[in-house]
Amino acid sequence: MSHRGRGRRRAGGPRRRRNLSPVRWALLGTGYWAETVHGAGLAAHPDVELVGVWGRDPARAEALASRLGTAAFGDADSLIGAADAVAIALPPDVQAGLAARAARAGRHLLLEKPLALDLPAAEEVVAAVREAGVASVVFFTARFSPGLAEWHRQLARGGWDAALWVELGSIFGPASPYAGSAWRRSWGALWDVGPHALASLTVGLGPVEAVTATRGQRDLVALTTAHASGGTASVLLALDAPPAASDRRATFYGERGVLNRPEDPTSVADAYRSAVDQLLATAAAGRTDHPCDAGFAYEVLQVLVAAARAAGRSE
Repeated sequence: MSHRGRGRRRAGGPRRRRNLSPVRWALLGTGYWAETVHGAGLAAHPDVELVGVWGRDPARAEALASRLGTAAFGDADSLIGAADAVAIALPPDVQAGLAARAARAGRHLLLEKPLALDLPAAEEVVAAVREAGVASVVFFTARFSPGLAEWHRQLARGGWDAALWVELGSIFGPASPYAGSAWRRSWGALWDVGPHALASLTVGLGPVEAVTATRGQRDLVALTTAHASGGTASVLLALDAPPAASDRRATFYGERGVLNRPEDPTSVADAYRSAVDQLLATAAAGRTDHPCDAGFAYEVLQVLVAAARAAGRSE
């Protein structure tokens, strides 16, 4: 696992710099998250011109484009060519190839986690981003939430010996927008909510140096992570926990005492706007580095792969 020390950097990124004219954005994806978070966020952003939508289902792309007041494209590369930045909200295995193509075309990237479902695909994305010199941001939601910024600042001060992270959800019921998510059903909580846990844990404890994992009932997985700071974390993750057992909490322990994750008063829409702002500011400054860039997402993926192997499932 990489030891670049990214996890001790402060959450967030460059301050927003207002653009003189809107930046042209493409949206790849037509699902629930693509529409309600990426699409709605891009359409409402004052510094964004949403030039089009592409999806694997042309009819859904047409319908979503109509709702967002933009055009549907029948070819992903044509849409990438019409934009300056690309937002991708597709399953990880689909995202990786498109992200590499967009980066090679010189487009800045706003991506979802996990970056990919295997390391070679993720390596291709990172290499394309670095070779093209484009900016990239991966939407680890909590890292961009204004309501959790102070909590992340306290974590980044260090002095934490251990952490407990619990993320037990029940997302496959008939009323859930994720009930039909094939990749989540197949790959489980480790790959869906695990990246979010790791993205915040590394702020307080530093990069992960070792991980062990055990599978439990349904898709529950229990992780123990050892970090560069010498601290450790215990992590429980599930997407299909019994509804009555749903739980979400995070606590850090150390010389500073006990620090619980607060309730987040802000919305996902606020976090997404912050992610767009930070990508625009990074690109406008001519920079390619960001605390949550493709390189950091690759480090998170390394931990996921190692945990999956430890729990008895390879890539």
